[in-house]
Amino acid sequence: MDMRRLVGRNTRKIRLAKGLTQEQLAERSGFSQQYISDLERGRRNPTVVSVYELAQALGVHYLELLQPDKK
Repeated sequence: MDMRRLVGRNTRKIRLAKGLTQEQLAERSGFSQQYISDLERGRRNPTVVSVYELAQALGVHYLELLQPDKK
């Protein structure tokens, strides 16, 4: 399991479910829009602190960003 892709996929899914653009999430989280874009495409390796801050900005528990898809 590639954790970069998992975190990116979950971030995108939650962001879209909340009706946020990448720009809005960037503003809420303090990360750049480019960082959010790269993260969602699995091109960033987020730190534990980054995952926590993204979760805070999305209004979810940080573990939601780390949960694998249920099949």
